[in-house]
Amino acid sequence: MKYAISLTPVIPVRENPSETSEMISQLLFGEHMSVLDEKESWIRICNAFDSYTGWIDRKMVTEISENDYELLSHVEPVLVKNPNTQIYKTDSDYPIRVSIGTVIPFYDTLSQSFKINDVRYFIKRNQVRIYEKESYLRPLLRTAELFINTSYLWGGRSIMGIDCSGFVQSVFRLNNINLPRDASQQYNEGELISFDEAYPGDLVFFKNDKGRVIHVGIFKDKDKIIHCSGDVHIDTLDSKGIFNHRLQKYTHFNPEIKRLAIKRRKK
Repeated sequence: MKYAISLTPVIPVRENPSETSEMISQLLFGEHMSVLDEKESWIRICNAFDSYTGWIDRKMVTEISENDYELLSHVEPVLVKNPNTQIYKTDSDYPIRVSIGTVIPFYDTLSQSFKINDVRYFIKRNQVRIYEKESYLRPLLRTAELFINTSYLWGGRSIMGIDCSGFVQSVFRLNNINLPRDASQQYNEGELISFDEAYPGDLVFFKNDKGRVIHVGIFKDKDKIIHCSGDVHIDTLDSKGIFNHRLQKYTHFNPEIKRLAIKRRKK
């Protein structure tokens, strides 16, 4: 197996080839990958979207041709835009329940279907977001709010469980901006600005005492941040850090703000 695609709603990506190994990320339905190594029932993969690597159970993915891999790598993705939706498979009475951010490969809007290895799948046109060339601020913030109350899950990237960087990556991907997987990698993107210059849609980073990036969220307005800590929610943000109203204390300190290229129209 050289190339594969996920046709499973969520696949855990593990640090080592073992069910007991730490989950470091996830693959969503429709994401394609190259296979770097094989070990018994496990394969080490590289996610074509963000180049993230790890081990997955071989039986959870479907092999595809090199030609399909290359085609998928050079077309703009069609993504599920609603928190939860269903995909139907030919000759099956049972739906595949998928998360917002799920990739719909080779989607045909007229038939509202796509085909992988001669098997056809169906999803309604109003459930997906077709790629648009521009990225705008208002839709990005609305997308972020769709994840509110999603539980925190280390390595998670779905509406059923997500971590802080997975949340940020997913929100921006749904708005045509691709970011790396981890907060420390995302910190390398954009332009560093002062707290007083912060604007909705900017990224807010936090470091530990050793200078390592440990958390990221999205600046919502003049004193709010939307982020995943326990779950996705909105907290108060000031130059000192994040004040968590549930705990009635500051939980993250000394924010650093990064600005990405986002169109900032009012409507």
